Amino acid sequence: MFQQLFNWRALLALIAILIVTGTIFYSRYLAQKIANEERQKVEQWIEAGKFVINSPSDADTKLALMILRENSDVPIIETDERDSITSHVNIDTAAIAKDSTYLRKKLKEFKSQNKPIAYQTNAANPAQRNIYYYGESLLLKEIRYYPIVQLIIVTLFIITTILALRSTYNSIQNQVWAGMAKETAHQLGTPVSSLEGWVEMLKEKPENEMIVHELEKDVNRLRLVSDRFGKIGSSPHLEYTDIVRHITNMVEYIRKRATDKVNFSIDTHEKKELTVLLSAPLFDWVIENLLKNALDAMEGKGSIKIDIQENPHTVNIDVTDTGKGISLQNITKVFKPGFTTKKRGWGLGLSLSKRIVEQYHDGEIFVKNSEPGKGTTFRIVLKK
Repeated sequence: MFQQLFNWRALLALIAILIVTGTIFYSRYLAQKIANEERQKVEQWIEAGKFVINSPSDADTKLALMILRENSDVPIIETDERDSITSHVNIDTAAIAKDSTYLRKKLKEFKSQNKPIAYQTNAANPAQRNIYYYGESLLLKEIRYYPIVQLIIVTLFIITTILALRSTYNSIQNQVWAGMAKETAHQLGTPVSSLEGWVEMLKEKPENEMIVHELEKDVNRLRLVSDRFGKIGSSPHLEYTDIVRHITNMVEYIRKRATDKVNFSIDTHEKKELTVLLSAPLFDWVIENLLKNALDAMEGKGSIKIDIQENPHTVNIDVTDTGKGISLQNITKVFKPGFTTKKRGWGLGLSLSKRIVEQYHDGEIFVKNSEPGKGTTFRIVLKK
């Protein structure tokens, strides 16, 4: 599915590049064509104007006047040989009235846009002439800016499509996770129930008391694991829970299953109780995963420190080990399903932990820092 998403991204990017490239070239072609037509239009307008002024009174000026009237979009400024403005057409009169320098600004703009057209007014004096500067019509401006608008539209389309594909991918992935978890819970249910029955039978004989006690704890643990899997994909029931007591209990559980060479410590900064909203079975799973990963990273010896820090709006939980650490290129991968550096396991623990913390508890979990050969710190942030 991820490969398909990547292929879709590449395909969409290629389509966007082709569309924008084609649009740019075609827009330039149209812009140049319109620019040539507008220059011809200005030349005809100038000739028509001079014909009307210089023609005898009985001459037919209908065509010339029609040409003059038809130019309602190309702005023109007329100057003499001393660059003094003598007349103008299709310029915003309101802007001229408001700003005395407006015409000069437009003249400077027109000079940078198009080559002027000169008209000699006195055959005896070649220096005496009128010069016509003209700008771009609204249509030509729209054609020039069209590729930019097209690029924005295509970019928005691609972003929307990618977000939709990613949302679909995440939805499918969530369904797979939930389905797998519920099926695992279902499969565990039958043997766990059977084991509970055998434990009850063993209780009937007093000589089995010590064995039954330990066996019952392990069966209860299996039931808890089954219950955790069953809650994946369902809306969790959150209750106000003392996070200090909860983590302490989990540390004690893991301590009994670790070697004597591992030192556990909890620093609550003199807080004996911190209450947050939790789904206890699911959150236990997160802490258990972090502690077991720490034990694996230390290979049976070292220290694990849990630091619980209260802030004005959050509670931060740092789990620090003195293990082999995580390389820089792997830090961004540790929460991805299937990623693991261990010889055993499916690489699902941290991925599930991230889902439990972020989706069910509206919190955060991330690698705060890690240094190969020195250890790693994972941080959990929960809202108070």
